[in-house]
Amino acid sequence: RAFCFLWAVPGPNTVCIPRPDGRGKKARVIMAHKKGQGSSRNGRDSNGQRRGVKVFGGQAVRPGNIILRQCGTRWRPGKGVGLGTDYTIFALEEGYVKFDQNGRRVNVVAENPNAVTG
Repeated sequence: RAFCFLWAVPGPNTVCIPRPDGRGKKARVIMAHKKGQGSSRNGRDSNGQRRGVKVFGGQAVRPGNIILRQCGTRWRPGKGVGLGTDYTIFALEEGYVKFDQNGRRVNVVAENPNAVTG
């Protein structure tokens, strides 16, 4: 092994290489003895917020039952339902869920709108 000026004692992971311009001291290169761990800027995700319709048209509800959870008033409250501060629509009275106005308004009615009469 060639003599080189080092600030530390050469070890098994140290290699001396000459400077590219050929003058002065030789440089010290320390070789890795463990594989480096790569970094990633991805890998974060949040949990789902479980929004959507919880009780569908024609199903029975009791007062306080959550009918649907939403961002903003995509569905609007009708008769027999309330609107929470986070736009949750919930039943105020006992009955059956009924959607009207092209499925964009939610009501709770006393009789089942999907019941077969005959």
